[in-house]
Amino acid sequence: MAEIEVVAPNLKRRLSGVTATVVRLIPVQARMIGIVATGPGLPPELPHIPLARAATLPRNRWRVWHARRNTEMALGLVLRHVLRRRYRLLFTSAAQRRHTGLTRWLIRRQDGLIATSPQAARYLERPATVILHGVDTTVFRPAPDRAALRRVLGLDRDAVLVGCFGRVRAQKGVDLLVDAALRVFPRHPRAQLILTGRITPDNRAFADGLIAQAQAAGLGDRIRFLGEIPWEQVVRHYQAMDLFAAPARWEGFGLTPLEAMACGVPVIASRAGAYETLIRDGETGTLIPRGDADALIAAMDRWLSDDAGRVAAGRAARHDIEAEARAIVQVYRRLLA
Repeated sequence: MAEIEVVAPNLKRRLSGVTATVVRLIPVQARMIGIVATGPGLPPELPHIPLARAATLPRNRWRVWHARRNTEMALGLVLRHVLRRRYRLLFTSAAQRRHTGLTRWLIRRQDGLIATSPQAARYLERPATVILHGVDTTVFRPAPDRAALRRVLGLDRDAVLVGCFGRVRAQKGVDLLVDAALRVFPRHPRAQLILTGRITPDNRAFADGLIAQAQAAGLGDRIRFLGEIPWEQVVRHYQAMDLFAAPARWEGFGLTPLEAMACGVPVIASRAGAYETLIRDGETGTLIPRGDADALIAAMDRWLSDDAGRVAAGRAARHDIEAEARAIVQVYRRLLA
């Protein structure tokens, strides 16, 4: 293992957007700088050290502790001020809301800040480097043969497939999307909605209610909840879609539209998270006001009616993860200097 210059903690065992960010970035950054992850729930192939080692690294040099959660910022302070490890403290924020008093206190004690969007930067109350997320375009890319892929996945090759991927909950606007499908699909007999993502126990009744609505409307076979599926299958489902929808009521950054666009799929998204920065309205997709059911219906009608337009929009923007990784490594280098 190369000299450790950066430690990226992940103090959450279950898969989350933050964990996915760590897993995506570190293999790319490891080609640029000596970086390791620490914490539970990470794939074994990721460069990794135990937390105990992160807490006892020699004091022969400065290193960067790159936190993305409050718990990780707090642990960085303990490592530096209690255990006297030589860590420069860096925090990345995606949140687009006023931070709690504790979070603001932790942020004030960081040596550097990154925001994943200009909107998130405005809530930090300190200067921050804005670095947009990227995706690995060697993984997220258009399918060479979408019809063949659909056969493998058991999807209708002649349907117009609308995807929505991520945890099933009201925050993501899944209820708005199902309601829009119930109203739009009778006018578009080829349209189908495919939803993937974990349904947590506290959202089971919410999801069951949406499934019951679709069945009562006679659209149960065209509005399908696949549940949580393996990550490689999620990528293949992106590649099989014709249109993607992300009508979130609130979002931190929101990678799913970016992943969809990298797979050649236009996106309908609310003006939440970094979606306004990522999507060129009318060109790579459509932006709608948050919580606006009528606007969502109009956008779905427009894209479902325009086969050629969907294909043209699918030749869309790319936000490559290499550029994101390189920009973050530049921040590391400044802190280490």
